[in-house]
Amino acid sequence: MNIKKGTQLTLKIQSAGAQGMGVARTAEGQVVFVPFGIPGDLVEVTVVKSKKKFLEAQIDKILKPSPARIPPKCSHFGTCGGCKWQHMDYEAQLAHKKAEVTSNLKHLGGLQLPEPDQILGCSEIFGYRNKVEFSFSSMRWLSEAEVASTYALDRRALGFHIPGRWDKVLHIDYCHLHDAYSNEIRNFIFKYAVEHNLTFWNPREQRGLLRTLMLRISTTGQYLVLIQFGEDNQRDIHSLLSRLLEAFPKIFTLIYAVNIKGNDAIYDLDLHTFSGPGYIEEKLKAYNEGDPDLIFRVSPKSFYQTNSLQAERLYRRVLDYLQPVGNENIYDLYTGTGTIALYMARYVKSVTGIELVPDAITDAHINAELNGIRNVDFIVGDMKTAFSEDFISHYGHPDVVVVDPPRDGMHPAVASQLVRLKPQRIIYVSCNSATQARDIALMKDHYTIERYGPVDMFPHTHHIENVALLKATHSI
Repeated sequence: MNIKKGTQLTLKIQSAGAQGMGVARTAEGQVVFVPFGIPGDLVEVTVVKSKKKFLEAQIDKILKPSPARIPPKCSHFGTCGGCKWQHMDYEAQLAHKKAEVTSNLKHLGGLQLPEPDQILGCSEIFGYRNKVEFSFSSMRWLSEAEVASTYALDRRALGFHIPGRWDKVLHIDYCHLHDAYSNEIRNFIFKYAVEHNLTFWNPREQRGLLRTLMLRISTTGQYLVLIQFGEDNQRDIHSLLSRLLEAFPKIFTLIYAVNIKGNDAIYDLDLHTFSGPGYIEEKLKAYNEGDPDLIFRVSPKSFYQTNSLQAERLYRRVLDYLQPVGNENIYDLYTGTGTIALYMARYVKSVTGIELVPDAITDAHINAELNGIRNVDFIVGDMKTAFSEDFISHYGHPDVVVVDPPRDGMHPAVASQLVRLKPQRIIYVSCNSATQARDIALMKDHYTIERYGPVDMFPHTHHIENVALLKATHSI
């Protein structure tokens, strides 16, 4: 049966699927994706997209809410797109995330699985983000009521891009994913800009003074603020930054960049430190009680896990799976700024961290010095080709390889390299269990999953980290 766009249906949401959407089926068995549907909801919907293999529908009316449905905390929920599950009880979120990881490993990877370890939920489900990025815009997203209004409207905004709309920004009054002080900083900047008639970025015309705002917060209580400006107007830039420092003495370092290129990426920009050292310091509790905390220097371009408290639990799970005895030689692939490598180093013989990005390796060396750790080498290298006989001869054969790739997962050539290296164990840390399943499947003739366990870094979103311990089926 071909169900057309505009058709109204009554559906029971059965599960949570891709991008956090609710998943239902028609009486004929056709899959229907329903944004903001929660498993257990009975809903009336209208089909807004009709494809050969699936439908997409929007909720018109909730006939019977799921027991897991709760009132969302944020006034921007449903428009912002950042917290797609804020209307779902947190225990239900964890259950669906755990089920998704298992399903992906089993069905996408075709892998044999043990029982999963307990999912590690987050004790602080609001205010947990240590990094938030906002966009200035002269093209504020308007509500339906505003669109219908005949009044002149102020279109300036400082907030998040509407999902799927590069040119429209939803103005944010308060974001519950970061702390109150950060919200005050953002609102102060917006108010100052309006009062002083500073121009906001116009993405279509590629002009305007105020472009983006980044806030980073450390567990040590330090705040980093970076503002991108689209014009090199030093008078207005310095006036704003000076006033901001006066109003917020907790700002540890204040940085700015002038960006006149076509995108907002900061990695190819010159950053100017207006105040402070240009970085903040993050502390991470050591694996063994009594050992000193680890210190990491975090700059605007550094990668650091966005949930500091859960980062500790994630790395602890890695060490729990490693079970170090002190004589292990470890390769840490996609080492970034060396967080996992340095967290492991005190408890093993040696760690070699490999990373493609030179700036990240520079940060890793600094972090090793900060912590007085000497049994770590950090190498700039392409993991598809790095592990030559000379490399192995110099750094030693790895007993264990830890991999923590980006969301896209590993290149197939990296999986081939791992099989060729033949470590006894691989610990695969992933922020995308679908690509993790694909990658492990490439090695399943040589490795089996001995343990795995999800770690929730991002409450109220569908994202979930997973740690998998692979054991070689061969003997070395």
